[in-house]
Amino acid sequence: MSTTEKEVVTITDRAARQIHKLMAQGENEGKPFLRIGVKGGGCSGLSYIIDFDEAGEMDTQSTIMDIPVVIDKRQAMYLYGTVLDFKDGLDARGFVFENPQASSTCGCGSSFSA
Repeated sequence: MSTTEKEVVTITDRAARQIHKLMAQGENEGKPFLRIGVKGGGCSGLSYIIDFDEAGEMDTQSTIMDIPVVIDKRQAMYLYGTVLDFKDGLDARGFVFENPQASSTCGCGSSFSA
C-alpha cells in the first residue's frame, strides 16, 4: 500500500495492479487521471465514484502507486482515510472502498452514510 500524510485515499497493491492493467488496455480512453469521489444517492445516502477523467478546477491531484489521481476538494472530507482495494474471489469481485468514516453502508458496499 502507498500513502502519505496528504493523501486522502490509500490504494492497495491489488487495486493498483488492476488500475494499471485497465490503463494498459486503454480503458482510460486518453483520460489521464483516476477520479475517486462520492456523489449523492444510493441506498445509504452517498455513492462512491471511480472512473478515468480529466482534472477539474476543484480537484486536488496526486500520484499514488504510480497512478495519477484526482479528488474533488469538496468530496475529500468524505474519503479521508479510505482504502481502495480490489477483490477477485468467489464471494466478491471488483473495487472495494473501506471507509473508516462511513457510519453505515448498504449491503453491496457501494454506498454509505457519514
